Amino acid sequence: MASPNRNARSAVVIGRLLGIAFLICFGTGVYSHLLQDPLPGMRFPTRPVQLYQFTQGLHITAGIAIIPLLLAKLNTVMPALAQDPPVRNVLHFLERASIAVFVAASIVQVATGLVNTFQWYPWPFPFRQVHYALAYVIIGSLVIHIGAKLRVISRYWRKRDSYDADGRFVHDDTVGSELPAYDATAAYPRGITGRVMRWADGAEPNRASHPEPTAGRRERIARRGFFTGIAAATAGVVVLTAGQSSKLAEPFNVFAPRKRHIGPNGLPVNRTARAAGVLATATAADWSLTVAGPAVTRMFSRAELVALGTTEAALPISCVEGWSQMATWKGVRMRDLLRAVQADPSSHVRVTSLERHGGYRIMDMGPEYASDPTTLVALELNGATLDLDHGFPARIIAPGRPGVLQTKWIAKIEVLS
Repeated sequence: MASPNRNARSAVVIGRLLGIAFLICFGTGVYSHLLQDPLPGMRFPTRPVQLYQFTQGLHITAGIAIIPLLLAKLNTVMPALAQDPPVRNVLHFLERASIAVFVAASIVQVATGLVNTFQWYPWPFPFRQVHYALAYVIIGSLVIHIGAKLRVISRYWRKRDSYDADGRFVHDDTVGSELPAYDATAAYPRGITGRVMRWADGAEPNRASHPEPTAGRRERIARRGFFTGIAAATAGVVVLTAGQSSKLAEPFNVFAPRKRHIGPNGLPVNRTARAAGVLATATAADWSLTVAGPAVTRMFSRAELVALGTTEAALPISCVEGWSQMATWKGVRMRDLLRAVQADPSSHVRVTSLERHGGYRIMDMGPEYASDPTTLVALELNGATLDLDHGFPARIIAPGRPGVLQTKWIAKIEVLS
């Protein structure tokens, strides 16, 4: 409990890693949000076609890495969190309030984000909106926290300024660190707190005294073991889950909710036709796709779509839950369909699914995607007819977009502008 690992230098090192992970999650998360809810006039790159596969895979991987790093950070600063008295003045209260908000929001964010990868929502609030809002709460409270601790961070940023020649941590009272100086010879506190600490450490009533050089060596060994444990835990959770989006880590994909190449057409499925309630309408003999242009509206059967001419494209399906996989799609180019109704190939279009419910049954697509030669109304997947659970009779596939925007079981395409 009174560990040499619990010092300002350890807090700064782990804090740096946490800060990097949170910034990666924030940047990639905002990008994913804007793809789904773009601001007026926004356009997005369609190359490389695996851009969203990379950014969202990085988002989920960094988010999972935050879990052991956050636990390590809380372990390191625990003496400061449990200080007595808990608040000394108004400024101290504001500082600790920002820490409380940051810690609480971070725990909720990573816990709900992890559960979201399994598509399990045991809460009454909308996940995506709350996840997005909490991201700003976390970044804002993180900025306040860094500002409050800037003197401590600057003092212990470099290793050589943090330890003496024997490896002992150099405690500096002038920078305002709330972590107490480690004393290997100090007695435990009185009362129940001291008893709990002695029980946790498996120690005698008073700590044994060690010669100064020996104490420094013991501190170095303790620190190395502590950081080795953190590195192993972080690398472990990353390697054992990154295989759902990374081909390199695929052989080690133990804990991720999706396995690549498993499912109909050799591709995982997030939402089945049964869950979407389209079993009857998607397989109806009279299904047709309505394409409505500014002046001309046409209805195409599946055979008529094939007769327009099909194109093959290698594009990934990349889901917001983090899994992704490259696949070969075959279908009609969106721009060819737009030309068939005398519309500009660089039009803003709206796609409507056969689904009757769900937040993504209607999807808007910007002109950068509609005009791209690899954006298809897909009819085949990996050399076979599109499976019903993958969107038969026709679905959208476009480069660099989230899977929720690759609308399945499409019924109508409208030209908006």
